[in-house]
Amino acid sequence: MQHELPSPIGESRAFLESVEHISRVAPLDRPVLVVGERGTGKELAAARVHFLSQRWGAPFIKLNCAALAENLIEAELFGYEAGAYTGAVKRRIGRFEMAHQGTLFLDEIANASLAVQEKILRVIEYGEMERVGGNTTLEVDVRVVGATNVDLPAAAADGRFRDDLLDRLAFDVVTLPPLRYRHGDIPLLAGYFGRAMAQELGRESFPGFSATAMEQLEAHSWPGNVRELKNVVERATAHSTEGEEISALQLDPFDSPYRPQQLTAKVNATLTGSVQGPSEQQAVPPESPGTRRSTEPFDFKQKVMNFERELLLEALAFNRYNQKATASYLSLSYHQLRNSLKKHDLIEAGRDVGDKVV
Repeated sequence: MQHELPSPIGESRAFLESVEHISRVAPLDRPVLVVGERGTGKELAAARVHFLSQRWGAPFIKLNCAALAENLIEAELFGYEAGAYTGAVKRRIGRFEMAHQGTLFLDEIANASLAVQEKILRVIEYGEMERVGGNTTLEVDVRVVGATNVDLPAAAADGRFRDDLLDRLAFDVVTLPPLRYRHGDIPLLAGYFGRAMAQELGRESFPGFSATAMEQLEAHSWPGNVRELKNVVERATAHSTEGEEISALQLDPFDSPYRPQQLTAKVNATLTGSVQGPSEQQAVPPESPGTRRSTEPFDFKQKVMNFERELLLEALAFNRYNQKATASYLSLSYHQLRNSLKKHDLIEAGRDVGDKVV
């Protein structure tokens, strides 16, 4: 097995504080919970915890609890004996046994059932487990690092996560900052991903980004965080001409005039004047897109324009007139949103309520 400490990339205060937190908790042989939005690097954080601990020479085993059906997670974690299931012709060891004397990283741990959570707690508390279909108690020495992108205390309050397991995992909680809070890290990360992609393509060098392209990268809200940035940079590098700096970015790979639209029902409801608020909505069969209740003629283009303007105003208000946040909320790039705002003369919309448009 290759033992490698992942190198952190970033200079922002928020990022460096999270790296320092990981370095402090890593030597302590206790469970750790890593919390963060998708794409913030939870697996890399867990690997850093492992390789900076006394267990660095032992296995670092991973399991994504969201990638398996509920009935398979138990078998993957604890293994099973021959005959435990139809087709289980021989014994199979689980991830806990594989991780003996090392670290087990349980990504998206909130997806585990309450029954499986109880068994995980038993391993953490007593170091004991049984394989599925077996009655022999096995002893394992495993450090558990859990990860989630949901509010586990809220899930526990709702009965969807065990309070006692949360208490054990929360010995120390590392919360990773989203990319939008890592001021100054985007150029560093973009350069790193660009150089790596250029090397993969067999190019001699990576010329970098134009000022306009870098401005786009820094203006984007990055709901997918570092993973999304990596995809954007690698895609732009692959589509660029060797030797020329990158000036064109495709922030949304789904952006196309032929993209299937999901707003048809709401547009039709607006055209017919039948839009209802959440408290007024009733469980009635939707009308056919080709029908409308009014028999009076109307201006189709103007209706659509009004509806689009209404959506923009609602989204701006919901996001407190922060245009970067509004763009992310509407799944638009920042420049796409700006063009739509200009089209409807809404660039200064936020000033109507005394807020400065960002």
